[in-house]
Amino acid sequence: MATFFGEVLSAYSRAVEEDDDDDLDENEEDEQIRRELEEKREVHLHWSPEVSESLKSGNKLQCSDFILAVGHNAARFLSVYVLASANWRAVGHASVWNERSRAVTGQTSEESACVFYRHKDNPSVLICQATCYIAEDQLFQWTEKVFDCLQNRELNVTVLSDSSMADYKTADYLCTSSAPFLRALHTGTFSGQPVCQSLEQPNIITGLSAAVLNHCQVHRIATVVYQCYSDVIGPDSVTMETYKPALTKLGKSIQLVSSPSTDVLRKFVKTTDIQSNLYI
Repeated sequence: MATFFGEVLSAYSRAVEEDDDDDLDENEEDEQIRRELEEKREVHLHWSPEVSESLKSGNKLQCSDFILAVGHNAARFLSVYVLASANWRAVGHASVWNERSRAVTGQTSEESACVFYRHKDNPSVLICQATCYIAEDQLFQWTEKVFDCLQNRELNVTVLSDSSMADYKTADYLCTSSAPFLRALHTGTFSGQPVCQSLEQPNIITGLSAAVLNHCQVHRIATVVYQCYSDVIGPDSVTMETYKPALTKLGKSIQLVSSPSTDVLRKFVKTTDIQSNLYI
């Protein structure tokens, strides 16, 4: 401390020492809370007994085609046009907890998780429907854990991704009647011809689609992302059908249902509740 005469004297304060102890206790408590939160937010993969046994033996899934659907329209497109046949079975799912997933109510376990399906006759074809929200800090986890289970050699990845028309940027006038439409973005190792034009700058892809594309670019895995821009909020049969050309390129790997039944469409195309009072 300083005296009135300008002298600087050392002083011992018991209060300061107690405050330091309190800060230390608070830091330890904050660190414990942070660790518990990180553990709770960890992405967990749950495989069927057969797949789990194979992975424990050090054998990764032999996969030639991995189709990932991100968003409700992309996922329900696969449900209507691909998974409606009896040739697929669920082999696992990813459980994700975050600030948004815990608040979701009225959803079944399949709707609130990423579900993996495998073709019965051709096990090298794997499908994943991702309709749950995956936070930014969980995207890298999800991508690393999923691709760590797959044999990367000769693997081809196709990502179907939903996006709002409001996120599409263009210098030209875009009539709403042109929606929905596809745009493509692929890795350098993708040698095929996309079924639509490339995504124009300054448009970008985000979320799980971007995380997967980035991972595959780094690990030199042939990957193409088809992003569907739609002006309809919620599941829509027209938006679903827009994805059809993306899978016709896969040939015999994926057999599309040419004319889904009305009952199947009615099951997956639901009237969504209005979530706000804003008119678009």
